[in-house]
Amino acid sequence: MKSLRLVPSKTSVNFIKRRYISFCLSLIFLSVGAFSLATQGLNLGIDFKGGTLIEASQEEPVDISALRNRLNELGVGDVQIQSFGNENDVLIRLAGDSENAAENLKAVETIRADLESSFEIRRVEVVGPQISGELISAGILAVTLAIAAMLIYIWFRFEWQFSLGSVIALTHDVAATIGIFSLLQLEFNTSILAAILTIVGYSMNDTVVVYDRVRENLRKYKKMDLSELLDLSINETLSRTTVTSVTTLLALFALFFLGGEVIHGFAFAMLWGVFVGTYSSIFIAAPLLLILGVKRDWSGNIKQSD
Repeated sequence: MKSLRLVPSKTSVNFIKRRYISFCLSLIFLSVGAFSLATQGLNLGIDFKGGTLIEASQEEPVDISALRNRLNELGVGDVQIQSFGNENDVLIRLAGDSENAAENLKAVETIRADLESSFEIRRVEVVGPQISGELISAGILAVTLAIAAMLIYIWFRFEWQFSLGSVIALTHDVAATIGIFSLLQLEFNTSILAAILTIVGYSMNDTVVVYDRVRENLRKYKKMDLSELLDLSINETLSRTTVTSVTTLLALFALFFLGGEVIHGFAFAMLWGVFVGTYSSIFIAAPLLLILGVKRDWSGNIKQSD
């Protein structure tokens, strides 16, 4: 049997020559994401801002507009309703009041009492403001520690230039994921945070594969120009990187389109993360080595060129 190849076994794409284009594209996108984050922020889910989530279902399609008017007449505050899974299911979100837990509970009971006559209540999730604040702090700490651990790992395994390049690429991936969620105003909850941590691991795995080949070639071609050596290393690992990404994307597309509304956000974050992680390993992490000036301590500096 012939091995599966999505790209030829031997390619000669000049990635390093196009590094400024990729740097500019990343800078533009990250700037747009940062502007969106500063102006409209993230669409935080109940996990992070507190409140109540009610999943309900009935035997016939739900008229969301009529249901919204019906619940607003109850005087329980701003109620958000959206389809969930199919046209018979709905998600009802009720923002919580951080200063009055008793009123929050009363509002939830009022909605439940009104819905029970015509809906089946499948689940009710209540997150208090204190818990949501702790989740935000824990989430930021988890991502920071994950990136710091990668920095230390790569530093010990390779050199500081590799370590710094990989962390910049990881930070790029995390910032790009947060930016796309802000731009599209998709709900950002704890499952998205889990996806970001997964993306960090996936992106690092891709980057290490490229960096490992760079290190091998540094020993093998001691007089080769660094830009040519980086291009050679990327091209030699391109087939592996492409096959890994495509097979992962196939599974994620199945989750995204067939997995249901519950994991829709997680699947989207993973799809985006695999794409941007693969992109950063090739177009960000590897070219950064040229800027950072990788050296072979036992054979002197490598000549750098544009």
